[in-house]
This record gives sequence, C-alpha cells and structure tokens, in this order.
Amino acid sequence: MTASVKKYHQLRTDVIKHLYYSKMLTLTELSHLTHKSLPLITNVVNDLVEDGYILEHGLAPSTGGRRALTFLLNQDKQRYIVAVAMDQLVTQVVIYDLLNHARTEPELFKLPLKEGPAITQTLIKFLKDYISRSGIPIEQILGVGIGMPGFVNAAEGINHSFFKVEGERSLNKHLIKELGLPVFIDNDSSMIALSELKFGAGKNLKDVMVVNIGWGIGLGMIINGSLFRGHSGYAGEFSHIPLSQSNKLCSCGKRGCLEVDTSLLVLVERAKTQIAEGVSSSLEQLFLDDSKLHGDHFLEAAKAGDPLAVSILADAAFLIGKGLATLIHIINPELIVLGGRGALAGKMMMAPIQQAIHEFCIPRLAEQTEIRVSELNADSGLLGAATLVIENCNFN
Repeated sequence: MTASVKKYHQLRTDVIKHLYYSKMLTLTELSHLTHKSLPLITNVVNDLVEDGYILEHGLAPSTGGRRALTFLLNQDKQRYIVAVAMDQLVTQVVIYDLLNHARTEPELFKLPLKEGPAITQTLIKFLKDYISRSGIPIEQILGVGIGMPGFVNAAEGINHSFFKVEGERSLNKHLIKELGLPVFIDNDSSMIALSELKFGAGKNLKDVMVVNIGWGIGLGMIINGSLFRGHSGYAGEFSHIPLSQSNKLCSCGKRGCLEVDTSLLVLVERAKTQIAEGVSSSLEQLFLDDSKLHGDHFLEAAKAGDPLAVSILADAAFLIGKGLATLIHIINPELIVLGGRGALAGKMMMAPIQQAIHEFCIPRLAEQTEIRVSELNADSGLLGAATLVIENCNFN
C-alpha cells in the first residue's frame, strides 16, 4: 500500500470518527475538523456514502446563505462495539452500534477483582457468552473496549494490578487470542475522562480534570484537549495523594493515602460501625438487602437525606476538595467534573468540596475553575470503552 493510499484510508477513518463524536456534520465542517480541502473531503464522503458508512441527512439550518447538506453515520451499516466498564466489584457490558445506540440489553455482573487469577477466565467466559447471545456475527464487531481499575499500560496492554495471565505478559494479547476480536484496554478513570471529553461536560474544552468517585478515587486528566497519561501511562493516581491523617494501610501498601478516608468501601464500613454503636439510620435496613451493593445503598441514602450518610459523605467530600485544591494549584484546569459511581450523590458533595477549595486554594485560581457533576452517570464508563475502540480501529 502506497503512502498516499494509507493517508486516504486514514482520512476515511478520521471522517467517521468526527461523525461519531458530533453526530451530524456538513462537508465544510468536516473540512475544517480534518484540515483537508473541501474537494478531497467531498470525495471521501461520497466514497463512504457508497460504502454504506454515511447517510445524507438533510439540509443544515440556514445561516443566511445556501443551506448545506448534512451527513451522519448509518446505524444500519452493521458494525458494532462491545463496551465493557469495570470497577473493583462490578462489571458492565453492552454492545453499541456506530450511533452509540445499545443493540443489546446492558448486563451487570459481580466480579470482585481481588479474587485472584481466576477472574481473567471468568471475564472471558462471560464476554464470550454475552457476544454469542447477542446474535451479532463476530465479523460485524469492530472490537472490544475495556476500562478497568489498576495500573494499566494501555500501549502494552498490561494491567499490573489485576488480571495476571499465566505464560503471557500482555493481558490484551491474551484477550485477543481468546475472544477472536480486536481488544483494547485502558484505565477506568481515563475512560470516564475520555467520555466526558467526547460526549459530556468536557466537550470542546482544553484542560479538564475528571474525578472518578467509587471504590477508590481515580482521576482522568485532559490536558490541551487530549487525554494525559504521563511518562509511563500512570498519571492520575489521585487516590494516593497523602492527605489522610489516619495510620490506615492503603491497598497500595502505603499509609496516609486519600483513598483510606474517601472510598465508598470505607464510607460503608464507617456507617456500619456507627450503626453498631447505636446511631439511628435508614442504612440499617438498607444494608440487609444484598441484591445491591452496599455502596449504592449508601449513596442513595445520602441522596435521600439520611443524616448519618450525609455526615459521612460530607467529611469525605471535604477531604476530596482538599485534594482538588492541590490539583487546581498545579494544573489550573478550566473544569473539574465529579463522575463515576459517586456522581449519583455528586450534588450532595458540592458544598463540602467547595468549602475545602475556598479554605485551601488561592482565590485567583479557584475562581477560574468550574466544578460540575457529570450528566453521563452510569453510561460514562461504557461510552469511554466504546470510544477506545473507535480511537484504535480503521474503517477500510
């Protein structure tokens, strides 16, 4: 394949990506986004229309002159993405089409990542079964995107924290071999940040921090409009900023980490301890229900105004705000998004977070940073996983 043909194929892929993120665009808009001439973009779009990837949608709203024709991706092209969003206890999966419409019923199953090497085979078995039950032929699936906790080196396909593979250094290669599909893995907090950048509060912004509030406290970093990974790919370990005044041992093996006072697991245990000491709370009954994770019960109770849950959450949120003040001093972001599982009670956390920022952050910097709760909620991890596939595949 000549260099010019490769460039043309890459441009086809770039056009599809822009339509995937923007839903509907004109030829002029595509020319601007790709930095390519209008005649070249017209040829590429015409080819993609002929191949069935793109549809003419109609005329754009009038801006005073001749109305331009708009284009969007063809949801009937029969190309699909398996999106997998994992946290330390639960895994979600869904299959999207190119318009991010769910083509299968999303499923959630409990998969505690600390259970050891067997979890790799458990995940593979579940994904094989889910794909098989979908009825979608393998050849129509573009790939599998997986956002997972841990120290993930996306370039090498290795998770240094979980999913050890016997005889194979790369988890990515092992999954490709087992599933018979392209597979891409990345850190869960990075994927949540990617979804906010492409579809959420961070769209069209340059410098955004996305806090993943869950069983730990992760961070996805958008710097100059792109996902920032750091030198070795492990940037954003917000959980391990040494802000705790306790002597509790963190999962990383160190003491004093933010996580030991702010993770949902810790907040649940703190609530159970106070209930055992006689504090009255609706959580006492909620925790008897094992059909849902106790962390979800805790967040729902806080959202409903349970005094114990609100108090415990406020203490944790203040400490998170203290950590965010540090980030604001270092990064000077335009926006901080509160995302992940904890976004369910995000509005409850805003006041103590803002209080901590006012107390610990230089006003000139704090005033320049907006803080918002994610509107993507539970979909953010899945959308990020789907985007991971789009970013890494070719449409030729």
